[in-house]
Amino acid sequence: MSFRDDYLRQLPALTADTAPAAALELFRYQARYCAPYAAYLAALGQRPEQVQRLEDIPFLPIEFFKTQDVRTDAAEWSPQETFLSSGTTRQSRSQHQVRDPQLYRQHAARIFEQFYGPLTGWTFLALLPSYLEQGNSSLVAMVEYFSQQSGQKQPAFFLRDHDALLAALAQAKLTPGRRVLLLGVSYALLDFAAAYAGRPELHGLTVLETGGMKGRRREMIREELHAELQQAFGPAGIHSEYGMTELLGQAYSFGDGRFHAPPQLRILLRDPSDPFSASETRAAGALNVIDLANVDSCAFIETKDLARLHPDGSFEVLGRLDNSDVRGCNQMA
Repeated sequence: MSFRDDYLRQLPALTADTAPAAALELFRYQARYCAPYAAYLAALGQRPEQVQRLEDIPFLPIEFFKTQDVRTDAAEWSPQETFLSSGTTRQSRSQHQVRDPQLYRQHAARIFEQFYGPLTGWTFLALLPSYLEQGNSSLVAMVEYFSQQSGQKQPAFFLRDHDALLAALAQAKLTPGRRVLLLGVSYALLDFAAAYAGRPELHGLTVLETGGMKGRRREMIREELHAELQQAFGPAGIHSEYGMTELLGQAYSFGDGRFHAPPQLRILLRDPSDPFSASETRAAGALNVIDLANVDSCAFIETKDLARLHPDGSFEVLGRLDNSDVRGCNQMA
């Protein structure tokens, strides 16, 4: 059995205690077989055998996904799917080459079910117009898979047909044994809320925003956005997702702005002025992510987000580093 096969067999069962050892094994594998990452380590003068702790791992700047073919063991496979980041015409888009499309979808489903219960207990409705129009969105692929696996009767996507979405919400709320999740990019949820505020169809839902105004509205801090959405959808907290094209895993917030990650997604913070100062105990700083599902790309990613880490392992996203692209799922500058 190859390293990859054995590693993926263990991935779903990883815990907070076993994940660090798996991360170090994956680091040594990718330090050898992921060409852009290996070149980056060589440029730093970093010898992989010297890395004994997660804090010692150099994280790959996320910009590499815009300029390099970030694949591990690339000679052995061709991409079956390519996810592209959202962006404007003035921004280049990150590319995440995917070896096994089902790996991403099934992994995302396991994470969702860990926090929210079985997919079959939900109806998924989505307002993701910019993601649908630009295409190749990992978020759209995830929601499409969730809706298929849930067995729901309603279509999942509505682009800009708010009347059809309102009718679907009313119908979904009548389905016994199911909760309704309305998921959307921030500006689209705000547009929908403004058009139908006060309508009973908007109450009793779980609303999950994925961030992003995409230049359609002025940027808001999360507290302001959630307060405005609550005026239309009721007093229940607005949920959030933290994810991005370069990751195959997600973290979720359940209404208090604090994201909770599965064991396969580990958070370290660094001094914004020192990219090699990552720590699992730093209280605030720039965000590094270990995504242990990224076995075929690079699992060790230096993002441009700023965050606060809490003792229970949850984290808040505070904003972006100066001069960084406004991007990703759930990122409000």
